[in-house]
Amino acid sequence: MSYETILFDVADGIATITLNRPELLNAFNDQMIEETTHAFKQAGRDDAVRCVLLTGNGRAFSSGQDLADVTARIGSFSISEHLRHGYNRLIATMIGLEKPIIGAINGVAAGAGCGIALAADLRIASDKASFMLAFSKVGLIPDSGVNWLLPRLVGYARAYEMAVTADKIPADKAYEWGIVNRVVPHEQLLETALAWAGPLAAGPTLAYGLTKRIMQKTWDMSLPESLEYEASLQEIAGRSQDNKEGVIAFLQKRAPNFSGK
Repeated sequence: MSYETILFDVADGIATITLNRPELLNAFNDQMIEETTHAFKQAGRDDAVRCVLLTGNGRAFSSGQDLADVTARIGSFSISEHLRHGYNRLIATMIGLEKPIIGAINGVAAGAGCGIALAADLRIASDKASFMLAFSKVGLIPDSGVNWLLPRLVGYARAYEMAVTADKIPADKAYEWGIVNRVVPHEQLLETALAWAGPLAAGPTLAYGLTKRIMQKTWDMSLPESLEYEASLQEIAGRSQDNKEGVIAFLQKRAPNFSGK
């Protein structure tokens, strides 16, 4: 599939997806939702890809939904169907991708753009970045996974505050609240993100994916259920080539050469 609204590149085990409608602050229309979802699926199917880097072109990560695109379809537009066939599939694809996703948040991440940023596993923010839930400004509730993702990161009170005030949360406060893992000078953002992505792309991909899976599922489990699930996934990890290589490398006092399997 050729892409028109995003850029997609694979190098050194890292798939880089760049939202590419800079003239519209990378606002999402149906095509960009579909292309971004396809790119994540493509990254998931490609064994050569072991880490994904998501960022935006220009001065925004994403301003969210392209409202002009929606307004042009008034009378035939259903928000619920738009979510079910668009953003919901994208968020589910990202959450279900058992490879690390790094979000390099280069500017504002608003509305659905905020939800997509939150669906990354690790977030590195430019000092020019900000996060904003703009839904209440147009009489809507948060969507695009925000209601599941954000309270798990910052707690209910702060998540609800962001939702009802629609205040812009700057990068330093986002770090303080736990929305992002790091804040770096804007000009160092991609360099820093790639420095994180490189070791992840060379790491034990299967173990990273299983860790992602269990940390999501155990939210709704009791302790005994969680312990049992840990044991079953650890059995899978323990039978992997990477576990064998890691143990041998440890005993031989050398760096492991993980294959991701």
